[in-house]
Parts: sequence; structure tokens; C-alpha cells
Amino acid sequence: MTWLLIAVFVVGLWVVSLCFVLYASCSPSMVAFSSSQSGVGRRNVLLVVAHPDDESMFFSPTILYLTSRGHNLHMLCLSTGNADGQGNIRKEELYKACAILKVPLQQVKVLDHPALQDGFDKRWSHNLLANIIEEEVKTKGIDLLITFDNYGVSGHQNHRDVHHGICMVLCENSQRKIEAWELISTSIARKYTGPVDIWLSIIYSLYYPRGQIYCLFNGHPHQSFLAMAQHESQWVWFRKLFVLFSSYTYMNTLKRINI
Repeated sequence: MTWLLIAVFVVGLWVVSLCFVLYASCSPSMVAFSSSQSGVGRRNVLLVVAHPDDESMFFSPTILYLTSRGHNLHMLCLSTGNADGQGNIRKEELYKACAILKVPLQQVKVLDHPALQDGFDKRWSHNLLANIIEEEVKTKGIDLLITFDNYGVSGHQNHRDVHHGICMVLCENSQRKIEAWELISTSIARKYTGPVDIWLSIIYSLYYPRGQIYCLFNGHPHQSFLAMAQHESQWVWFRKLFVLFSSYTYMNTLKRINI
């Protein structure tokens, strides 16, 4: 009987949390990067990721938020994810996922630089990353950057290097009006609580000054599943479970990078 009550409570909490996500995604008081908050209208945003599928596994709430509100979103993927020799396949899968997420394909760029190859043990040059990212910022008129935080959600070395590359860009362009936001990494315990983690994230955000942290809710979590399913080479059973139980499917918490 005790286990039955616990199961009912957990399922009920999931349902309530998911309903809250769907409601909050439609509430004007819960959105970020709007014209009233930023002082400008349509933003030129560059999402910088390390590998194909990063966008679907970790950033889909952010992407869906930005595209649904008409912001001009560009994506820079710094490798083809060729660790297992499937780089060309994974590149095409990324384009299919971006079509689901409503990112214009002409605004998706995938690199295959010899010094930026996928691997847990592959350290990427922060100087090289900064040069590449800065060039994208200049050529596309980017005024807002989004990427991983220092831990990179999973601790992957490539994710962490991308973060440091963007920090270097900010340091070298301190006089320019460029905003940068990082996706906050959570503990293992929180990462796999699905929409339930929204309550902890909201409480966590209250400790920051206004405008320094935002919770972006995914009002269409099924699109995260559809997008990740386009990465057929990666769509194995444990990633299906990840997308189902990951808090990153239902909400992203972004914190402003202050250099």
C-alpha cells in the first residue's frame, strides 16, 4: 500500500508539473528575451553547440521559445560528431531535427575542422573556438549568444570547451553589445526528474537579480521527442529514456554570462 501511494504521488506530481509547464509557456509573465525586457524587438541569436543532437537533447525548450516568438535564430555546431565514423550521417540528421524545431536550414552551420573532432578526450583550443565564433558574430550581426555552462550538462569536454570559447569572445569584445547566456547544469538527481524539476529551478532562480536568470518552458515537449528521433543513428533505448525523463526536455534555465 505504501509503494502504491508513493507511485500515485509521483505520477500526480508529474502530471501537475507538466500541466504547469504547458500553462507557463503561454503566460506573458514567464517569458524571456521579449521586447519589453530587452529594450529591442527581434534578436539575432546564435546558439553554439558541440555536436549534432545537442540541440535536441539539451536546448529544445530554448529553440522552440525563440522560434515561436520570431527571433532570428542561427545555430553553429562545431563538429559533425564523428567519434564513431558517422559524421556525415549525423550532419544530415541535424538538418532534419532543425526542420522539426523550425530553425531555417540556411541558418544552420556545421563544421568539420580537423582540430575540432568529437571525443571525450579531445580538448579543443579556446582561441580557435573564439575566432570561429567571433567571425559568426560579425558576419551575421549576432547580439545574443547561447551555449553550455562550464560543466556542459553532461561534463563532456567538448561542451565545456565551447563555453570557454564564448567567454573568450566576451573578454575580447567587452566594448561591444553582446549578451551571452549559459544553460545551467543540474545534479544527476535533478536531471532525471522530468517536468518535476521546474519547481526547484524556479526556486533557484529567485536567488538571482532580475534579468540574470530565466526559466524557459517547453509548451510542446512532443517536438523535442520528434526532433531527437531524427537523429536515427543516436536514437537508441537509453537516449529515448533520457528524452522522456530529462528535465532539459521540459525546461531550460539560462543564466547570463557576466565577464
